[in-house]
Amino acid sequence: MNILIQLQNGSKSYGAKTLFDNATFAINNDEHIGVIGPNGAGKSTLLKALLDPTLLDQGTITRSQGVTIGHLAQEETPDPTTIVNDFLEARSARPLWQLHKMGEELGLQQHHFEQPLNSLSGGFRMRVKLLCLLGQNCDLLLLDEPTNYLDLESVLVLEKFLQNFEGSFLLISHDREFLRRTTDHTLEVEQGEITKFNGHIDDYFEQKSLLAETLRKQALSQEAKRKQILEFANRFRAKATKARQVQSKLKTLDKMEQVEVKGLPAIAKITIPEPLRTGQQILEIEQGTMGYGEHVILKNVHLRLERGDHVGVVGINGAGKSTLLKSISQQIEMLSGHCQWGYKAEYGYFAQHVTENLSPSDTVYEAMMATAHNDILPQQVKDLAGGLLFDNEGIEKKIGVLSGGEKTRVALAQVLLKRSPILVLDEPTNHLDFHTVEALTQALQQYSGTVIVVSHDRSFISRVANKILEIRDQHVDLYPGSYDEYLWSLQKGSWSDKTTSSPPPSTVDLQPKFKKTGKGDRKKQRQLKAELSQIERSIQAVQSSIDTSLIKLQQVQGSEAQSVSKQLHEQKLELERLDNQWLHLASEIENFE
Repeated sequence: MNILIQLQNGSKSYGAKTLFDNATFAINNDEHIGVIGPNGAGKSTLLKALLDPTLLDQGTITRSQGVTIGHLAQEETPDPTTIVNDFLEARSARPLWQLHKMGEELGLQQHHFEQPLNSLSGGFRMRVKLLCLLGQNCDLLLLDEPTNYLDLESVLVLEKFLQNFEGSFLLISHDREFLRRTTDHTLEVEQGEITKFNGHIDDYFEQKSLLAETLRKQALSQEAKRKQILEFANRFRAKATKARQVQSKLKTLDKMEQVEVKGLPAIAKITIPEPLRTGQQILEIEQGTMGYGEHVILKNVHLRLERGDHVGVVGINGAGKSTLLKSISQQIEMLSGHCQWGYKAEYGYFAQHVTENLSPSDTVYEAMMATAHNDILPQQVKDLAGGLLFDNEGIEKKIGVLSGGEKTRVALAQVLLKRSPILVLDEPTNHLDFHTVEALTQALQQYSGTVIVVSHDRSFISRVANKILEIRDQHVDLYPGSYDEYLWSLQKGSWSDKTTSSPPPSTVDLQPKFKKTGKGDRKKQRQLKAELSQIERSIQAVQSSIDTSLIKLQQVQGSEAQSVSKQLHEQKLELERLDNQWLHLASEIENFE
């Protein structure tokens, strides 16, 4: 295994805040590393330091000879007159015709390459920069939130590229699903430390939990031993015959290694107040046309939502997702058609621009209290503020001094405190750190009201939504299934290839189709059930092996750890294969019953 780049004893501070101190880690060839940590922990600074070691306060960065590094520089602002073709040609190793072909998969069309880069929307500028990076043939890529501004189809293309990328990369992302699909190592930047874990984000959480429990047990064991030694010393200190033993025990105490169990960073926990009661039907739109003036964005919209629906809105950038939410929430008027809200169907609307409506002179507490429902008690406001990481000092801060992420949390709290039975949320996870996104996800999963949400975070959408609303070619189609089922259908082409003018099917069966046989074919049925039982036993055995590997991973280092990590990955693939086989047989058996 060859080391591409290594940080040794690296330290970086801004004023009184230490981002990381005495940090050491290495990036080896062929490693796909996800970088995670709270906002402000130093993730982006770390990537910049790997490019420019002079940014470090202390420490050294060593590169392998000849290693080339590509960096997604989101802040790069080229000359306003720079044509996309010229921008790519000056920075990429591949010929333009190859870049054009790759660009098509990212949604770039021929006219985009002929325009000035700065004339493109933020989403398309990001795609051009990604394309430029992909064309540099680097050994190591440094990617800072590459999925920002990318729609689902572009994310899937980027995901496929990274999965097949033969070099190494460091990837900062708050998208758990994206990390899970593209990485095989995790680099944690947290509380002034940088720690590298084998495995992707799910493996990281398992290892983190096991490590914390192991350290806790070690600390308890040492504390008990320390207490025992002190009790022995105090009991026999005055006895001359025991003096030598007392001194020996006290020396043992001095030599005892201190096991430090660091407190976990503040983790957001969001509790959404119980929504007000509504009728069964929440919203009905018929023959809806939506847009701005003479510019029609969506047409012939038919939509009906009921209480408890959690709807994820998906579509490419510019398709009309925000236009739909603005029309639903009456931020803009429908151009034509009928829109009817149900009985007591009041909504709370959140979008990124709502932070602009916050008064800079208000405190965090005052801003939250101003929009809270009359039934909400001051303590509930403080509890939610605390859950969103505003402590007693933080809630007294003025809005004007808050960061973008903090303002987003305040605006989000304002919506949640209204007790609205319908939440209309446009990109609520933007500017939120990983832990706050996870807390919001869990809160919305438990929310008994109706949710209509737009988000590029696939993990967030897949766990929150029970229905998918796809916007494509000015039409809106309701997919009556989960996000994972929708994505499966999209990748197979069974959903995206249908004509947008035709209504979606009332039910969608994503399981393999089997010819039904008569009830008399009991022998075949018994055979299938026997196979199913065998698979269930195999699943239990593989799961047991995974548990064993996770424990072993905490006990080994170096090449042995790499071997165990690879074995763990293979075991998880086998578990996924068995799960799919189980579903296949279970579906076939169901046709006999």
